[in-house]
Formats: sequence, structure tokens, C-alpha cells
Amino acid sequence: MSIGRPILALSRAEIAKTLEMPAVIDAVEKAHAALSTGGAVQAERSTVQVPGCTTLLVPMTAAIGSQSAGIKLLTDTPANLARNLPVQQSTILLVDPETGTCEAILDGPALTLFRTAAASAVATKHLARRQARTLGLVGAGAQARAHLEALSCVLPIERVVVWSRTKERVEAFVAYAQDRVGEVVVAEGPEQVVRQAEVLCTLTPSREPIVRGEWFAPGLHVNAVGAPPRPDHREIDSAGIARSKVVVDSYDVVRRESGDVLVPLAEGLITEEHFSTELGDVVAGIRPGRRTDDEITLFDSVGLGLQDMAAARLAVDAARRTGLGVELRLN
Repeated sequence: MSIGRPILALSRAEIAKTLEMPAVIDAVEKAHAALSTGGAVQAERSTVQVPGCTTLLVPMTAAIGSQSAGIKLLTDTPANLARNLPVQQSTILLVDPETGTCEAILDGPALTLFRTAAASAVATKHLARRQARTLGLVGAGAQARAHLEALSCVLPIERVVVWSRTKERVEAFVAYAQDRVGEVVVAEGPEQVVRQAEVLCTLTPSREPIVRGEWFAPGLHVNAVGAPPRPDHREIDSAGIARSKVVVDSYDVVRRESGDVLVPLAEGLITEEHFSTELGDVVAGIRPGRRTDDEITLFDSVGLGLQDMAAARLAVDAARRTGLGVELRLN
């Protein structure tokens, strides 16, 4: 019970100190299973376009049993590119599920970094071939580093092939990765990454397809992560989606916000049944994941408040134990 307790405010640096990737992966995996078996709930997601500007407001409300509940407010502002500001920003509010009392306010981007990579790791654990050893990364920023850490928790990654439009980001990623994996290869373009990868992560804020399905080899697993939550934005072309067994984080969210599946759906190349399997269904054994070694699998990751609440619970509990954060009293 948290009535009368101060609200804990956790900064980006403090969240990084409290979270450990294996624990976040485990918490996110359990949260997805709970969503599919009735132990967790999410509000139907709606987005609000702010009049007169490019900002999209995306509130994400979720609860996991009596353990964790709250809301994340994500903003997506394409015009921030010209202002040299982050396009996506977010803040998380965690409440005590039993009393409704506000427990904590957390920096959203730091938590999102962990839970997004953790979700990809859960999908990779259940969908990729066990013998996969080569990780392909289209994009070389913070999510690339987080994904290398997370996927190394579920597969023995021996080789990384990476590409980015930005030379400085690639160089920084190579410096980070060279002591963490046996071999790091810088590719000339996305096609070279895709054709060499056994597990592929697309981590770009692309509006138009940057990866083509014709490059997919039998047995590939793809984590499609980077595209913003807008129905006309996508990283994977229609052929890539049509060729793949698609698993989503949430069917209700994806069918409103994911251009990766909505564009080929509008083109008539797939039906909604093509992306009706949720990750939690696979984790809980309700629906099958990979069926053969040659099957191409794809996890369409839009991002859920459920994942944020799972990670936020870990961060707040760890911060309370170690004395991190600033306590606030709004009353």
C-alpha cells in the first residue's frame, strides 16, 4: 500500500542504473503471456493529432494483475527533426494498482530502450531458429546497442552485420560491439545486412520501406521495430510481410497503427488473419510460433504500455531498495 508515500521521480540515468536486461526480458515475457491469458489488460489505444502542428499524442494505459498499472504518454513530432529535438518523447506514470495512488514518474525514453529490446528478445527466443548466430542490424543508434545486449541473452550471437545512413553512428556502434561479439561487419547497405542475417532487427524511423522481402532467406527471423506508430509509416515492404509468418505485440494496436501490415492489407496482398497471432499467444502456447526451419518469421513491434509497466515496476522497486530517485509530495 502506497497511500501517503512520496512520489518517486526517476531520471534517465537512474533508470539505467536500476534495470538489468535479463530481468526486463523475463518481466516482458510474463506480461505478454498474462495479456493472452487474462492476467493483464490494456485500454483500447487511441491517438490524438494536435491541431496546427505535427505532434501526435499516443496514451498507453495498462495493468498487470495487482503488480503494476499506469499510463505512458508518447508524443511523436516529425517537425522536431528540423529543431534538432527528439521526434519521439515520453513520460510514464506508475500507480499502485490497489489504491490508485501515484507511485512514480519515470523518464520514458530510458525505459522504452530497455523494454523495446526486451520484447524483440522474447520474440527471437520463441520464433528464431535455435542455430541462428548472425545478427543483422539496420540502424546503429541506441536501440542497436540495446538489441545486441538483449538478443545476446537469448541466442549466442557470434557475428553482427550493421548498416546506418550515419557514418558516426556506425563507428560508435562498432566501438561498442567489438568487445561484446566475435565479429562486427559494416555493410554497404540494407540489402547486404538482410542477406547475411539469420536474425534481423530493423531499427530506423523510416516512413518508406527500407527492407525488401525479396532479400529474405529461408529461416530468417525479423524484428520490425523502428517505424513510428502511424498507419502510413513502415520499414518492411509488402512482399516482406506477405512472405512472413507475422506475430504482433497486440493485434488491436497493430491494426490501427502499423503501416508495416496496414499498407499490404490495403493493397490486398494479405488479410487481417495474416497478423492475428500475438506474441503472448506464442509464449503461452495458445498458438504456434515457428513451424519449420525454412519458415520466415516476423515480429511486428509497435510497442505497448504493458511492456512499460512491466519494466517500470522493476525500476521503481530497485530504486526504492537502493535509494535512487527524488521524492516528491504534490499534496
